[in-house]
Amino acid sequence: MNVFDIKIQNEINTKLEGINEQSRNYINEAILIINKKIGIDNITSIILFGSQIERKDFTSISDCDLLIIFNDNIPNYLIKDVEKYFIALENKHNFREDDLKFVNRFLNVILKNETGMFVSHFLTKKKYWENLIFHKIFRVNRIFSKLFAPKKLVLCSIVSNSSILYGKDLREHIKKIVISPFEIVRSLIMNFIIIFFSISTSVLKSFNSIKYQLEAVKWSLRSSNYYAFEDSKSLEEISARFILFEKSGRILNYKRHAKVFYNRFLNLRKNPHTDLGFMLRCPFRIFKIHLKGLQFKKIAKK
Repeated sequence: MNVFDIKIQNEINTKLEGINEQSRNYINEAILIINKKIGIDNITSIILFGSQIERKDFTSISDCDLLIIFNDNIPNYLIKDVEKYFIALENKHNFREDDLKFVNRFLNVILKNETGMFVSHFLTKKKYWENLIFHKIFRVNRIFSKLFAPKKLVLCSIVSNSSILYGKDLREHIKKIVISPFEIVRSLIMNFIIIFFSISTSVLKSFNSIKYQLEAVKWSLRSSNYYAFEDSKSLEEISARFILFEKSGRILNYKRHAKVFYNRFLNLRKNPHTDLGFMLRCPFRIFKIHLKGLQFKKIAKK
């Protein structure tokens, strides 16, 4: 490794302080692979986002959201070639489920390709990022993305909860995006699709459907919170915020019901297991989260 590479590695390691060891090792190996196969100088930017950022949201079901933006002159075949090394790397560092059962593998592939859930690397080009071409950035299904993905809301939410590990900071133009209420409707529809899909597959005991239910609730909370308040908090803080705005009453104590749900949500993230009561309450709570997001936005404007 030359002096230039050592300097970059040290710079990245400094920025990874506070990140758990599993993720640090994964990221460092990912950088080494890119440098060997494509060259670190062909990267425009490396962005870390999501649960890995220092907000204590990392759990056993968390992935490592690494967005690598290549220069536009890098051929697509090189990016596709390096993809297989990232898949092997995710397996090595336990960020990817390598289920031997065909049905489970098939369902996992569908959800990952459609939504980008539980994928720990996203390889794209600068032009796709700058032109907000969502399906090219996150390598998800183009039709599903166009119909259901709350693209602007997701991008803004990611940028607000991210860190630049290497290269240029390309986040500024994302922050200027105006988000319409229709983005919340898209978010609701997409998370409903995920939650009902996970409920329908819960009969398969070997398929870990609970993690998709938890992810749908997490995405709903983060998206609605960003839409209303344009900030990024930990899931615990966001949950507390949504509980705070619930009503208390002798007959219908919405605040207490919300507190029970969010406490169960946070505990299940730490110790995931099938929970029928939580599963059945998810659709209603996801609807309410998005409704509260729209209501909070009106309050925040005043």
